[in-house]
Amino acid sequence: MTQIGVFVPVGSRGWLISTTGPKTYPTFDFNKAIVQRAEHFGFDFALSMIKLRGYNGPSEYWVHNMESFTVISGLAAVTKKIKLFASCAMLTLNPAYTARMAATMDSIAPGRIGVNMVTGWQPKEYQQMGLELTPEHFARRYDYASEYVQIMQELWQDGVSNFKGDFFTMDDCKLSPRPAAGRIPIVGAGQSEKGMEFVAKYGDYNFVGAGGDMNETGQSKEMVAKVNAAAEKHGRDTGAFLLLMVIADRTEELAFQKWEHYKSGTDIEALEWQASQASADKVSKEGSTAANLVRGIQNPQPTGMLKLIGSYEQVAAMLDEIASTPGLKGIMLTFDDFIIGIEQFGQYIQPLMKTRNPDLAKTAFAAE
Repeated sequence: MTQIGVFVPVGSRGWLISTTGPKTYPTFDFNKAIVQRAEHFGFDFALSMIKLRGYNGPSEYWVHNMESFTVISGLAAVTKKIKLFASCAMLTLNPAYTARMAATMDSIAPGRIGVNMVTGWQPKEYQQMGLELTPEHFARRYDYASEYVQIMQELWQDGVSNFKGDFFTMDDCKLSPRPAAGRIPIVGAGQSEKGMEFVAKYGDYNFVGAGGDMNETGQSKEMVAKVNAAAEKHGRDTGAFLLLMVIADRTEELAFQKWEHYKSGTDIEALEWQASQASADKVSKEGSTAANLVRGIQNPQPTGMLKLIGSYEQVAAMLDEIASTPGLKGIMLTFDDFIIGIEQFGQYIQPLMKTRNPDLAKTAFAAE
């Protein structure tokens, strides 16, 4: 069964770059409500991003943002089963410190903690703290990430690291207590060839995104196939998590009315900011995160991710179709309105999904 997760809204406006989208403000209670309801409805995981500076523009997109490890630690203490992934802005934290934070979180929620590795693409996020995303950074960021993860894995497994590399030097670096399982799952979001190579070698999951609507799923299937090919090359079982947005309602007409309303408030200034920041990566190739963000200004919309818009029945069928993608390990959901969206999914959409409801699947098989 394909895993289902939620990309928790720790940043203002969630994932709609629009002045007419829900004006969410990130608080712990807001995110706790979402993740506890997700756990109630049997979601498998929740992942928090890390964003250190928002966009220019009237929507205040991601201007207000919480810190990922802190949020996930709090959520770990108020949940029981759901897996939780915190995001690490690698340029801001030493790998030994990140390894220790993750091991501590594993003590709060044994076996339920993972870390998402973020290399950084938005220069202003880091310049504000005196850190530069130089051309060398963009050229070698996955070499940096590889050393970073190796150090963490050594500390989790052995409790000591003497790693010597181009970026880091460990001198009898110790970690105790260690994670109960001796390891913590690693997630990446590598969409370029180098990014996918990094996640295939060191990660457990690669969450990838694609643009367009449900009738344009060719790109998402291609991305999943690339993740699988990279994993196979290294003899690993790294799986793809596909990121998408659900905009649902009782009828298709009502769902599309919401989407048109969000489109009417598309924050062009914020999209221009996003494109200008992403264009700083001069070595990015077609298909990379930076290239996709730059291209977003060509067809301005409130979100560039894959969208499932329709009635509850239609969205359930679309999710079942996506879940059948060969090699797909999971689907990471965002919603236009997270509180309403979680309830809609749990009460009306998930019960109609054959890939989430064994009884429905058996009935469908018998009918065939």
